[in-house]
Amino acid sequence: MKLGLKSRSRRVVQDSAVAAAAEKLKNNISDSKNMDENLTENFCCWENLPTELLREVVMKIEESESKWPERKHVVACAGVCKSWREVIREVVKTLENSGKITFPISVKQPGPRDSLVKCFIKRNSSTQTFYLYLSLSQALADDGKFLLAARKYRRTMCTDYIISLHADDMSKGSGTYVGKLRSNFLGTKFVVYDAHPPHKGVKMAKNRSTRMVASKQIFPGAPASNYPVAHISYELNVMGARGPRRMHCIMDAIPASAIKPGAVAPTQMDFRVRGVDSFPQIPSSLSKSSDLDKALSGPLDGQRDGSLVLRNKAPRWHEQLQCWCLNFHGRVTVASVKNFQLVASPESGTVGAEQGKVILQFGKVGKDVFTMDYHYPISAFQAFAISLSSFDTKIACE
Repeated sequence: MKLGLKSRSRRVVQDSAVAAAAEKLKNNISDSKNMDENLTENFCCWENLPTELLREVVMKIEESESKWPERKHVVACAGVCKSWREVIREVVKTLENSGKITFPISVKQPGPRDSLVKCFIKRNSSTQTFYLYLSLSQALADDGKFLLAARKYRRTMCTDYIISLHADDMSKGSGTYVGKLRSNFLGTKFVVYDAHPPHKGVKMAKNRSTRMVASKQIFPGAPASNYPVAHISYELNVMGARGPRRMHCIMDAIPASAIKPGAVAPTQMDFRVRGVDSFPQIPSSLSKSSDLDKALSGPLDGQRDGSLVLRNKAPRWHEQLQCWCLNFHGRVTVASVKNFQLVASPESGTVGAEQGKVILQFGKVGKDVFTMDYHYPISAFQAFAISLSSFDTKIACE
C-alpha cells in the first residue's frame, strides 16, 4: 500500500515538473521577438535535455496548444535542432488523426474523418489573387491562419492558377510553390497538378520543356515534377436552361476504397526535392480549343479504375424563395452559382451514410469572401484547387 502511494506521489511530482518545464519553454519562445537571432541564446539551456524528458515536455506543449496562434510554440520547438525535430516528428500526429494543422505539410494531408476543417477564401479581384485561411473562431471570416495563396494567369488557350505557401511569392521557381490548376479555354475542364509526389509509386507526367537559366537547369539533378492529382469537369448546358452548375471530380491520387471504414488515404509526410517549371507546356500545334480540351480531359472521358469520384450534391428548388437551395448549416449566406457541395459518387462504390456525407463545401458569404470546409480523404491543397475552379466564368454551363 505504501509502495503504491509512493509511486503515485512520484508520478504526481514528475508530472508537475514536466508541466513546469513545458510552461518555462513556452515562455522562452514567447520572449523571442526575433526567433532567427535569439533562437540559440534562448534554447541553449535545453540542448542537453534527456530525450525521454524532452519527449514528455514536448507532449505537454502539443496537448495544451490546440489552436493557432498558440500552436506556434510547437513549430518553434521543431526549429531548435535536429534531435528536437525528430522528437516533434514522433509526437505531432497527422491532420487526419489529430484534427490540427501544424506544419506546412498539413495542407497536403487528408483532413480528419469526423469533422470538417473550416476555412475561408479571400479574393482580391484587382490582382486576381486568392488567399486561403484556417478559421480560428466560429465567425464566417476572422483574422484566420494563412495557409495557401493562388494567382490567376490568363493564357492564350487556357487559364492557370499558381498555388503557393507564400502570400507574396507565387513563382514556379520558388521553394514555396506547391502546385497549380489549369483550365481549358471554356473553363469547363480542369487538371490539378501537385509539385510533389502524392504517394509512393506515382508516375510523373511527361514534360515538354525545362526552364533554363544561363544555359543551366535550375536545381540540376532534381527530377522534374508533374503529378496530376485530380481532374474536374463541369457539364455543358446545351439546352440553355437556367439551373445550378453540375460538376464532378476524379481524384487520381485517392483510391475509391479510401473512404471505406478502416481504409487509409495516401498521406504526404514531407516536401520532397523537385524540379522547377516542370508542368507541361501547351504545344503550339494545339491551336483549337477542342484539341486543348482533349489534352486536359485525361481520365474524364472514362473513369480511371479505382479512383475516388466526387459529384456535386443536387440542390432542391425552394418554392417560397424561388431559388435552388442546399443546407450549408449556416456556413453560406449569399446565393451564388459558385456555391456547391461535393459528395462521393455511387461510381466509387459508396453505400449508406458514406454516400451522403459532404466531403467539400464552398460558398459565398461576402463580396470577396467565401467559406471552404473539407474533411477526409481530401487535403486543403486539393480542396483549394477544386474551389478555385468555381471562380472561372462558365457561360456554357449556366
